[in-house]
Amino acid sequence: MAEKKVVLLACGEADVAGKGAALEKFMKKACSLASFKNENVLAEVAKIEGAVNAAADGVAKALEDGAALVVVELGNADADALEAAMAHVSEAADRRTLVAIATDKGLFLGGLGINKKAGAIDRAACVCDLVATFCYVADLPVPADCIGGVLYQALKDPNMKAKEIGKLKDAIARMEVAMQRDSREPWDKHDCA
Repeated sequence: MAEKKVVLLACGEADVAGKGAALEKFMKKACSLASFKNENVLAEVAKIEGAVNAAADGVAKALEDGAALVVVELGNADADALEAAMAHVSEAADRRTLVAIATDKGLFLGGLGINKKAGAIDRAACVCDLVATFCYVADLPVPADCIGGVLYQALKDPNMKAKEIGKLKDAIARMEVAMQRDSREPWDKHDCA
């Protein structure tokens, strides 16, 4: 199973304001970008290495099989279909999962790394930006032809990668000190002389 995961619900004209417990719960913790151009989302996201297409009820299985990015194509889903899909995604997702709903009416992001207090973000975004954000947050390889920018305004901490690298550097330094300590000769380890 992948450590960090992304689930994308690709919809056309779906209404995210539908009545349903799963969708309402997601929307309470999501930020939105109304100026999102939802063109060629499936083709662009498919360029990310390891992207897997699945039905809504197959998201859990895809994540268990190690998929880091699961795309659920809903077409022009009605409110009931979107609610049912969101219920499946909610069951499959954990705290290490970024969930996105891409519609013609906007982009909605929630979960891993997303600032739920950001609310409505006043920034124009396109599918290229979505691809860059997915790759940034979930440590996925960036496609060679990606021209998008990370949606930093939606992130809880725009410097999250710099902090992760800092933690890794500290861990390596501690391991080097431990290795130097263990590689000394036995008579160097004690002050018995």
